[in-house]
Amino acid sequence: MANIVAIVGRPNVGKSTFYNRLIGERQAIIDDTSGVTRDRQYGTTDWNGKTFTVVDTGGFVRNSDDIFEAAIRDQVKIAMEEAAVILFMVDVTTGITDLDDEIADMLRRSDKEVIVVVNKVDNNSRAIDANEFWSLGFEETHFLSSLSGSGSGEILDAVAEKIVDEPPSDDEIPKFCIVGQPNVGKSSLTNALIGEERNIVTDIAGTTRDAIHTKYSKFGNEFLLIDTAGIRKKSRVHENLEFYSVMRAIKAIEESDVVLLMIDAQTGVESQDMSIFKIIVRRKKGVVLLVNKWDLLEKETNTARDFERVIRSKLAPFNDVPIIFISATEKQRIFKAVERAMEVYRNRKQKIATSKLNDIMLDAIERNPPPAYRGRFIKIKYVTQLPTYFPSFAFFCNHPKHIKDDYKNYIENQLRKNFPLSGVPISIFFRQK
Repeated sequence: MANIVAIVGRPNVGKSTFYNRLIGERQAIIDDTSGVTRDRQYGTTDWNGKTFTVVDTGGFVRNSDDIFEAAIRDQVKIAMEEAAVILFMVDVTTGITDLDDEIADMLRRSDKEVIVVVNKVDNNSRAIDANEFWSLGFEETHFLSSLSGSGSGEILDAVAEKIVDEPPSDDEIPKFCIVGQPNVGKSSLTNALIGEERNIVTDIAGTTRDAIHTKYSKFGNEFLLIDTAGIRKKSRVHENLEFYSVMRAIKAIEESDVVLLMIDAQTGVESQDMSIFKIIVRRKKGVVLLVNKWDLLEKETNTARDFERVIRSKLAPFNDVPIIFISATEKQRIFKAVERAMEVYRNRKQKIATSKLNDIMLDAIERNPPPAYRGRFIKIKYVTQLPTYFPSFAFFCNHPKHIKDDYKNYIENQLRKNFPLSGVPISIFFRQK
């Protein structure tokens, strides 16, 4: 189950303010006029040991009244298909409106977990008024003031309770997905690899199907390709195509072991690509960066090297990522892309022997010990790999709280230098010994 939480509701009920509170960054642009939420509308958050991706649907509606309500209905349908938990946001100052009633009616028919969030409850009389929303008929209704944040902890508790973390089993074949912005060439790469034209047309208004899993077995490599491509624009779909594409991409990332993030050689890394990259890293998935349409670029001697340097500077601090220049239509280097993805998959699955880990890392620590804290020497005595489904390491020491980020970066660099961890986000913990 993909851990996607979608915030739905009418315009101006406070979806973006609440989203920012959950993500902990002022990511969305907030404005009182309808349909102004722009830029990044999704991000990951951690609560009670669960990590989930929050999607603010408000960011995807464009402003024109006739399509407005239709677009919101579409979004609710997409959210009902793709999200694990739906936060249905309403506004205590307006009471239950016709559109609220209509959205509630749609949500009641879905089998998804729905939590009603009554916003702008910031005094006692509003708290009394907010009880009216129980009449919408959902089991869970929470009151919130998204400006002050009161009530958000209880809502996050309720969400975390409904999120099921299922660690991937060890014996499955690798799952890869190709993500990237519209028109970057995802379908071309899928077709080039699978060797047949496959374009599944999905009408957005409700026949949304799961991402298609295709088994790939050639040249000694075997994996499942999770295909999110195959959306063709229909008359009204363009209003919500971006929202739909984002939901599918996040869902595919959740289901994959390694993500092939495709960017366009002609535009380079854009902010939308960075948003996707951050989700891949936060969800600890393997990643290979594919620069597509490389055949269309005018080449000079150092073009690839310079291009790669620019990309790595944007990806920092995590830039230990394979970057491959491909042309999906010309089938240039697409098998190299597969080989690197398999390599990243193996890197992510590897278990390093504790003795080897201690030999190499304690030596690196001795050469460059952590700086003392207020005259106290910090001694790291032992290191072990934790039993997680991606590489994570615990370093046992006498003052774990006093190890600074730059030393943690040194440790990560030493791990990457000495062990094959390319393309794999890792976690490092310092624990009391």
